[in-house]
Amino acid sequence: MATGGIKRSSKRNNHKGRLCARPITMEETKVATSTPNTEQGAVDHLLGDEFEHAPVPAVARRSLFSVTMVWLGFPMIITGAMTGSLLVLGMGFTRAVTAMVIGNLVMLVYVGALGHLGYRSGMNFGLIASKVFGRKGFVLASGLLSALLLGWYAVQTGITGALISSTYGLSYVAMTIVAGLLYTAIAFAGVRGLHWISIASVPLFVLLGLFVAVHAASTTTWSAILAYPGNNGTATMPMGVGLTVVIALFADGGTVTADFNRWARTGTHSFIATFSAFPFANLSAMLVGGVMTAALAVPNANPFGTDNIFGYLNGLNIGWVSVLAFVFLYVNLGSVCSHCLYNAATGWSRIFGGHMRTMAVVVGIVGIVIAAGNVWAYFIDWLTLLGVVVPPIGSVILVDQYLARPQSGTNADWRPSAFLGWITGAGAGFAVELLMPELSTAVCSALVAGLAYGLIAVLSPRPVVAVTG
Repeated sequence: MATGGIKRSSKRNNHKGRLCARPITMEETKVATSTPNTEQGAVDHLLGDEFEHAPVPAVARRSLFSVTMVWLGFPMIITGAMTGSLLVLGMGFTRAVTAMVIGNLVMLVYVGALGHLGYRSGMNFGLIASKVFGRKGFVLASGLLSALLLGWYAVQTGITGALISSTYGLSYVAMTIVAGLLYTAIAFAGVRGLHWISIASVPLFVLLGLFVAVHAASTTTWSAILAYPGNNGTATMPMGVGLTVVIALFADGGTVTADFNRWARTGTHSFIATFSAFPFANLSAMLVGGVMTAALAVPNANPFGTDNIFGYLNGLNIGWVSVLAFVFLYVNLGSVCSHCLYNAATGWSRIFGGHMRTMAVVVGIVGIVIAAGNVWAYFIDWLTLLGVVVPPIGSVILVDQYLARPQSGTNADWRPSAFLGWITGAGAGFAVELLMPELSTAVCSALVAGLAYGLIAVLSPRPVVAVTG
């Protein structure tokens, strides 16, 4: 269902559950195929139901191409290239690439496992979190992630406005508002909008990113690139910190991966879509920035200023290339911004019992206001925070749904054991950050949370089941 209507196939539905891991209920089929009679329903009928409060039924699942494109367009972005540049500046080229590869493989396992839960159940993150943290408790986990995703939307929107303003001398506030309104419109269109913005963004990044990397590399030798020692000849960033930067860049979006993978038709489709993002798209973006930075070896380079793909293209001083760079920036950052806004709106709609598209408009406006205040300047602080508090949430969910209580339902308003695991992991992450900064806070916090919750599950008394004769 990449570009056309919904196709139903009873043969596929009955083929040992490969299309959907559970049977479709009559209620879900009715929801997926009924004709709306309200204004909001008319919008859903035109753009597609987003299933904010119910699992995505088999008849509404999307094609492998569609789900893969949605994922490809999320991490294959200029900001990923900027992060690659930061890693190379701080670690040197070869050590930075090592951190990129290991971090992306960690993300493949983490996001892939969480994404499979979304495919298997058809549920978004909020629905899955309600099973783990409780019918009311999920609000804290989902609310935190939705707030962080809104923050990332504001960060990326602010970066768009700042780069356009500094390069072309246009008003920062005006360019930020234009960007925010455009990105909100894409998120309003739902998963279909994410599909189409990715189709526009990914080819542009592949074309321009590859050009920049090759063109910059042509100014030196590959042996010099591989030997690049870091900014001003020194590498000061520990491997653990580098891993945290790689993981934390998409720790929030990766944790709510069920919002995307619930649309997959099979488990194989879910894995392929995840693989297209981690390691393929994310690593590709980071390598583009890393190669460019190592090749140019600019002292005290500023990836969030002019020392990035966008700045490189404009630095060629070719009119049509500058116009293409302008379009590329809006489209490419529009992809990640609309993804973040979609996740945030899905989360808030689940919390408030509202509609995703309504929440997209509301939080989109809030994000525009925040972006106009230059919040993107706190990029590294966001990464540090995310690396500590977000991975434990996903770790607890994985242990709960795969080991402790496989395929369990929501049986309580609050599940203190899940929160205790989360808090323990986050506490360990903060301790590592303060006492052992050379280690990865993201990895440590996730491992401790999973182990703590698993231990609690083992030691907790099992419910007694009465046997009647």
